[in-house]
Amino acid sequence: MTAPTTVPASSADTFWADADRYLTRYAGAGGFTRKIIEHAEGSVLFTEDGEEILDFTSGQMSAILGHSHPEIVATVRRQVAHLDHLYSGMLSRPVVDLARRLAETLPAPLEKALLLTTGAESNEAAIRMAKLVTGKHEIVSFARSWHGMTNAAANATYSAGRKGYGPAVPGNFAIPVPNAYRPDFTTADGELDWRRQLDFGFELIDAQSVGSLAACIVEPILSAGGIIEPPAGYFAALHEKCRERGMLLILDEAQTGLCRTGNWYAFQRDGIVPDILTLSKTLGAGLPLAAVLTSAEIEQEAHDRGFLFFTTHVADPLVAAVGNTVLDVLARDRLDERAAELGGFLRRGLEAIAERHPVVGDIRGRGLLVGLELVLDRETKQGSDELGALVTRRCLELGLHMNIVQLPGMGGTFRIAPPLTATEEELSRGLAILDEAIGDATTRLG
Repeated sequence: MTAPTTVPASSADTFWADADRYLTRYAGAGGFTRKIIEHAEGSVLFTEDGEEILDFTSGQMSAILGHSHPEIVATVRRQVAHLDHLYSGMLSRPVVDLARRLAETLPAPLEKALLLTTGAESNEAAIRMAKLVTGKHEIVSFARSWHGMTNAAANATYSAGRKGYGPAVPGNFAIPVPNAYRPDFTTADGELDWRRQLDFGFELIDAQSVGSLAACIVEPILSAGGIIEPPAGYFAALHEKCRERGMLLILDEAQTGLCRTGNWYAFQRDGIVPDILTLSKTLGAGLPLAAVLTSAEIEQEAHDRGFLFFTTHVADPLVAAVGNTVLDVLARDRLDERAAELGGFLRRGLEAIAERHPVVGDIRGRGLLVGLELVLDRETKQGSDELGALVTRRCLELGLHMNIVQLPGMGGTFRIAPPLTATEEELSRGLAILDEAIGDATTRLG
């Protein structure tokens, strides 16, 4: 064994040889994008070779203010030199300020905040809290859900990652996804009959439950599941199903929270208030910051029962300061309104592409979280992972990074989520690349 060394930048061949030898692969069957990213600014990534790549995924759906936003950079530089990390039982002003300011953006009674690092961690804490408060253990989520890779979050995740890891935690159940484009329960007109589907889903839950239903955790828009937004009225009905059974409703707004959908929170469209709300990705604008928000009543009950979620980086001042800056920029620049306006611009551009390419089967989503589903035939709605992969590769060759829904059976669904700070010119450039890539891929497939 020798001491680690720092060496000058290696050749690209050596870089990839080192990556292949020393890095653990963590994305299932997917590999690393074979580009060495040197830096990023705004909506653009720059490779070591000088290529510019438009980022239509906001990093990992997180960089809502774009990359290297000058106010985020300034906050990090100032805060890391002043106060970066504390013992988990200590508090600092950025933490209390962020908790108060988050509460001020939310409807009553959501006012208690727990500041953490990742989405999985926030969902883990929310589920743990729900189990403790209700005294029950069963958890319900969507059949295409993604809530994270830690224990409770992974067991509430059904879109991927379940095979090969042994038995799941007992008491985890899935309900059908209300997908209007591919309805399973239909009305006489062939439309999605979501009420009948929801009733059926909970009939199955009731048949399997041992009488210990604690919570239902769902995304307002299923992102990794294919950008599927349940119809208006669905969440109010789901909330009532929970109430009838003494369950808490947890909404996971990792990707939809903080202005991306055109509202500060996606659940505002439905006129409901969850019992517990989780935020992550967008809250740190690319830095590891997450939050669990709930009512004073639920927090008090959890505390009385000895709620324990004591982590190394709970309530860290550095990322809390960043969160405060994120809220500053979102409010000052009215990025909720901007997301709604740019979302309309983006959707119109996608609709124009759909007119030119019959392989575009569906456009869905809200604000700057948009799904584009490719099909081989609009009548049969036959999907194609191969077509999606071809378009993805061609987009990257042309300078656009976009498709990150690469799960089996969903590889033809694009998740489009540029930064809220993107310009119309950048959106137009990305749309032009996508248009060309779809044309090239369909020609190749014949």
